[in-house]
Amino acid sequence: MSDWIINLIEQTTYLGVAFLMFLETVFPPIPSEVIMPVAGVAAAQGTMNIWGVIASGTAGAMLGNYFWYLAARVIGIQRFKPFTDRYGRWLTIDWHEIERAQAMFGRFGSAFVFIARMLPTVRSLISIPAGFLKLRLSSFVIWSTLGTAIWTGALTGAGYWLGRRFESRIDDVVGPISNAVIVLILATYLWRLIFWRPAPKDISHD
Repeated sequence: MSDWIINLIEQTTYLGVAFLMFLETVFPPIPSEVIMPVAGVAAAQGTMNIWGVIASGTAGAMLGNYFWYLAARVIGIQRFKPFTDRYGRWLTIDWHEIERAQAMFGRFGSAFVFIARMLPTVRSLISIPAGFLKLRLSSFVIWSTLGTAIWTGALTGAGYWLGRRFESRIDDVVGPISNAVIVLILATYLWRLIFWRPAPKDISHD
């Protein structure tokens, strides 16, 4: 996967970065932890500007964020319950966790979205409860953009530092790291899939 990412960024530069970050948001197994450092290394080698990389990565991610927000808002939280009941085992989530997220949104609102944008895995999923609970669009866009820009900036900066420190081809620098990131993400999912258990259902007594 890392070779494909590297080749696409080398051939299409900023457009490729935006496209990959959009895919990452819509299809989380393509990790931003690989995309943005690769682009950062390319910026260090002079093929792109670091600020252009951060801007294009943020724009692509925000397009995906808005896609999920709008989809969730149209579907509505109650329509999502049968899907959660049926496929929750594979998503490692149950309705209890959805309700808990709903309560957190009620307490923290926009701040929760901002912080979540800087957390691995969660950052790609937070748009769904935001849409379900009809968080105001202006708040969603502002706080999502700020959090996403910080996240993409940090990853790009790490890649830029690697590119300046090690004068070699992009795949020589990022390839082993990106493979390790992908393995870690898959291992985390498998661990959660194996050990995840749904919350116990309440049993009422007369």
